[in-house]
Amino acid sequence: MKKILSVFTIFLFVANISAQEINWVTLEQATELQKKNPKKIMIDAYTNWCGPCKLLDKNTFKNKDVADYVNKHYYAVKFNAEGNETINFKGNTFTNPGYNPANANRRNSAHQLSTYFSVRSYPTILFLDEKGEFLSPVIGYKTPQQLELYLKLFKNNEHVDMKTQQDFSAYYSSFTPEFSN
Repeated sequence: MKKILSVFTIFLFVANISAQEINWVTLEQATELQKKNPKKIMIDAYTNWCGPCKLLDKNTFKNKDVADYVNKHYYAVKFNAEGNETINFKGNTFTNPGYNPANANRRNSAHQLSTYFSVRSYPTILFLDEKGEFLSPVIGYKTPQQLELYLKLFKNNEHVDMKTQQDFSAYYSSFTPEFSN
C-alpha cells in the first residue's frame, strides 16, 4: 500500500510540474514592460459568469504549448470585462461606474475598457501591437490549435497583408498546427 501511495504522490508531483501557467500581468504592467522589451499584448476579456471563459482557462490557457508560446512572445493580461478595477491606459482612466457588487458572480455592467475595445461577447481575446495599438479581437472559445493560428498570425505580423476574407482563408488553409491538445 505504501508503494502505491508513493507512486501516486510522485505522479501528482510530476503532473503539477508539467502544468504550465501563463504569466498574467495587468494592462499597466504590460505597457510598462513594452517600454523595456517590446512585445505584443494578448488580453483575455472574460467575465465571472461565462462558461466558455472558464473552459478557455481550463483547456486552452493551461495547455503547455499555449502557455510557453504566450509567455515567450506576448505580455498576457487577464481582464474582467464586467469587473470594478480602475485601469489606466493610453492616458485615460477606465472604470466601471455601473458596477454592482451584489452581481459580482452574475452579469454586471460593462467596464469602460470593454466599451473602448468594443467587446460585446465573452470570451474575447484582444491583440495589441508593441506600441499598445489595437490590432484585432478574437471572439469566442478557442482550442489550443485554434488559438495557435491567431497567436502566430499576430506575432509574425501576417495580418498586415490580409485585406479580405479570401486572404485569411488562404492563410487558414495553409496553416499547420503544432500545439498539442
